[in-house]
Amino acid sequence: MLRHEFQPGRLVAGAFLTLAGVLYAGDAGGLWDTPWFAVIPIVTGGLCLAGAVAFLTRGIRRRRRSPAAEPSSARPTGPV
Repeated sequence: MLRHEFQPGRLVAGAFLTLAGVLYAGDAGGLWDTPWFAVIPIVTGGLCLAGAVAFLTRGIRRRRRSPAAEPSSARPTGPV
């Protein structure tokens, strides 16, 4: 049983921020040389992509929950 609903936007944001952390960790460990400005487009692009994914997910979930998406047999036909 899930404790919360899955949020793909946060997954995308976390992946890009983890990538930025790995780049800096590799630079700090001496494995490669990462310029300080290289991470800015990665983080900015990742956050923009995460926002787009979250917006799309919200739209899909809202559409699935709308009364128009329910079959006509599920809606009451008489006075309530």
